[in-house]
Amino acid sequence: MKPDLFEAPDYYNLDDLLTEEHIMIRDAARAWVKRDVSPIIEQAAQEAKFPKSIIPGLASIGAFGPYIPEEYGGAGLDQISYGLIMQEIERGDSGVRSTASVQSSLVMYPIWKYGTEEQKKKFLPKLASGEFMGSFGLTEPDHGSNPGGMVTRFKDAGDHIILNGAKLWISNSPFCDVAVVWAKDENDRIHGVLVERGMEGFTTPETHNKWSLRASATGELIFQDVKIPKSNILPGRSGLGAPLSCLDSARFGIAWGAIGAAMDCYDTALRYSKERIQFGKPIAGFQLQQKKLAEMITEITKAQLLAWRLGVLREQGKATSAQISMAKRNNVEIAINIAREARQMLGGMGITGEYSIMRHSMNLESVITYEGTHDIHLLITGLDITGENAFS
Repeated sequence: MKPDLFEAPDYYNLDDLLTEEHIMIRDAARAWVKRDVSPIIEQAAQEAKFPKSIIPGLASIGAFGPYIPEEYGGAGLDQISYGLIMQEIERGDSGVRSTASVQSSLVMYPIWKYGTEEQKKKFLPKLASGEFMGSFGLTEPDHGSNPGGMVTRFKDAGDHIILNGAKLWISNSPFCDVAVVWAKDENDRIHGVLVERGMEGFTTPETHNKWSLRASATGELIFQDVKIPKSNILPGRSGLGAPLSCLDSARFGIAWGAIGAAMDCYDTALRYSKERIQFGKPIAGFQLQQKKLAEMITEITKAQLLAWRLGVLREQGKATSAQISMAKRNNVEIAINIAREARQMLGGMGITGEYSIMRHSMNLESVITYEGTHDIHLLITGLDITGENAFS
């Protein structure tokens, strides 16, 4: 087992923009990743198994609902703290960060924002501690980039509702205790519904044969005449804007998380280039390798500045959905490009599990697609700056 020698790049002294608390939170997450994730993650990815043993550790570093108030079990942290935790977790693995992102932004966030006091007290503390794990059901087999076309529906049946439909590509679904499911009522209005493990007709088959996010559990949510109490409907907001607001929070976390993956690839390539001797000297001394490394650190630095500013805006309540889209798209794009360039620098060694680069590269192929594809985010920016809708 190779030791985790990761050293985070900070070319523009961006730590100066962080508070002492930010740095303490980030360093705690970084130390946990080095101790508990790095030693096991390659084997987990090779075996395509989510390492459930890390769930208590994720909870201990505040990865589950970091910004949720302490009265509901959260850490009560700010948005930059949330971003930094996601950055460090994704430095370890995108799949592990996906698990934390779903729990925080797609399950705890809507319950906190749109749930009743009873729902908050019932679910949030257990989700924050990792006793409960959650999933988020929006994407369907035929409705990905167009979630408003969903066909999952429920009908009124007195003191309860009957839910039918299916959701696909759902992180955490195989082991989730509760799913926040978005479905249409009989008037085609979208609502959030809390579906609990054990409800008759609710199943969560796992998706196998993935080449990406192999250390993350992905599956389906299937509803066949599931009887759900009306008290499990989130009453605070309905319509498509409700799940999209959750995606804003998740995309914000991804914008930070992707930087972590990019940092790990850069750090690995930099260290390797200083050790690998060809033609009588380290390959770090060759112009083309220096070009790759210089471009990597430049793009990482730009992404760090973009994420930090977005964090400030989001903490102030000023960040727009379009601004979040820009950061998600840009930061994932630079990360996947850095992973590809770093893989080339390592030559044949870059495809082995001895190094993290190929795993990051495969993972980022999913990250660039989920929570809004690369192209969809471009169109969101296009709509924002032109006022012209290119979606239809």
